[in-house]
Amino acid sequence: MDQNATPEPRPADPVTAAYAAPAAPAVPAAPAAPEEAYPPPRRSRRRRTAVALFASGAVAAGLVLGGTAYAVGLPDGSSEPDLAAAPSAGGGAFGYRGPQSGGGSAPSTTLPGTGTATGTGTLDATTASDAQQAGVVLVSTVLGYQSAEAAGTGVVLTSDGLVVTNNHVVEGATEITVTIGTTGETYTAEVVGTDATADVAVLQLQGASGLTTVALDDDEDGVAVGDAVTAVGNAEGGGVLLAADGTVTGLDESITTQAEGASSGESLTGLIEVDADVVSGDSGGPLLDDEGEVVGITTAASSGSADVTGYAIPIGDVLDVVTQIVSGQDTDSITLGYPAFLGVQLATTGATGLPGASGAAATGATIAGVVDGTPAAEAGLTAGDTITAVDGTPVADADALSAALAAHAPGDQVTLTWTTTSGASQSATVTLIAGPAD
Repeated sequence: MDQNATPEPRPADPVTAAYAAPAAPAVPAAPAAPEEAYPPPRRSRRRRTAVALFASGAVAAGLVLGGTAYAVGLPDGSSEPDLAAAPSAGGGAFGYRGPQSGGGSAPSTTLPGTGTATGTGTLDATTASDAQQAGVVLVSTVLGYQSAEAAGTGVVLTSDGLVVTNNHVVEGATEITVTIGTTGETYTAEVVGTDATADVAVLQLQGASGLTTVALDDDEDGVAVGDAVTAVGNAEGGGVLLAADGTVTGLDESITTQAEGASSGESLTGLIEVDADVVSGDSGGPLLDDEGEVVGITTAASSGSADVTGYAIPIGDVLDVVTQIVSGQDTDSITLGYPAFLGVQLATTGATGLPGASGAAATGATIAGVVDGTPAAEAGLTAGDTITAVDGTPVADADALSAALAAHAPGDQVTLTWTTTSGASQSATVTLIAGPAD
């Protein structure tokens, strides 16, 4: 599910925020080249002006696999975030998240299926026209390890089903389905690759052909302040594409997203700022210019105010990342396919599982929970145990464990060493599986 931001005047310190969604089918050995090429990427000049971000979308709970993340949930009947909500997968900054029944050991937060991002209680948007819907898709995800579901938007780049959306729309997904806005056809989608720092994800629709693609802006000058634009998206996860008109109010803007309780956040730069009524579920959708061409991908917006400020990633920047992913460039920020998955939920503090240890003085990554049917469960790890080494290399904390696992691919074997709650030292070799979208 989302990201949300406060417009001018800009506060000195960032407000916390969160993202939205997750997936885990088969991992492609390498991303396939698209059937047809899309226009070459363009570079945009960037100016850093910090804008604090807070989540306006609904976010569900339960991070498994890595470091710590937190949720921002919406209480029933409320359109503003509850920043004291339960732990989350960190996804959802502008994908809509709702409840879903199902198993799994991770906690979950039930969220309302409706709401608005403005203080007026109404949404200033209309049903998108056929022309505005051309090449636009509705993205639905199941967050199996979190007993939740999410929704967002995406755009079709090639006729054989290469789709781009926001990373936070699919983050943590165990199933992804994509519905074509103009025809209602639904496809299963696989993750080709993601870039969390750029908030971009590339999907491949299975068995797709002959799809209508979006019209991409080929004007090197892009948009200017005062230009008319329209944001199209799956507003509030309602399953209908809506169009919200507005104007460009700023260029080369920067915002910072930060999960509630986290020590640092993600920064996005070079963004287009608009005054369109962007809401939860619009993430990943196109920002159209007055010629109906895509000039950006919606990624964040302000919340709880009658005056909404939205933010979009310029399409040239998006295509830069898409090109890297499709060409198979696995970098520090890009993950190809699905990440390796152990199946543990990590505690927020130090190695509290070690007798007498607590907080920063402890060494190791303490397990808060274990997901059934995962390598961690099969190895006998339980809540309260503390993982102290991977392949003989000590891990100091949850971040170190996450980094060690991130260096591996699904199918790799690793040897874990851990200390039980009773103080006994144990070790086991496990085979990592494909996890949710990263």
